[in-house]
Amino acid sequence: MRIRRSFRFEAAHVLPRHPGRCRRLHGHGYELRVTVRGAVDPASGMVMDFGDLQGIVREHVLERLDHAHLNDIMANPTAEEIARWIWKALSPVLVGLEEVELFETPDCAVVYRGEDG
Repeated sequence: MRIRRSFRFEAAHVLPRHPGRCRRLHGHGYELRVTVRGAVDPASGMVMDFGDLQGIVREHVLERLDHAHLNDIMANPTAEEIARWIWKALSPVLVGLEEVELFETPDCAVVYRGEDG
């Protein structure tokens, strides 16, 4: 079974390798969706408590990225690179992490499942 929780954070960045307007400083209201896969524990009836998931994401991702200038954290903070960074931050501490989905705008998202390491 899979559980998913959504999170929001605000951040600014520039895309130094982008040929258009995104090369200039700008910000986004990001929506992050984290999916965890696992067996339902017979005692609790849950894969994982949503509050525990919230605490892990807050500690390892949101405290670093929310209201941050993302170029201080990564060189080329595209949505793809941010999603990969989030995966790397969560995978050592979140058993069953299956997917990170990051919306840069309500219409534009990237999905990352750890495919490339």
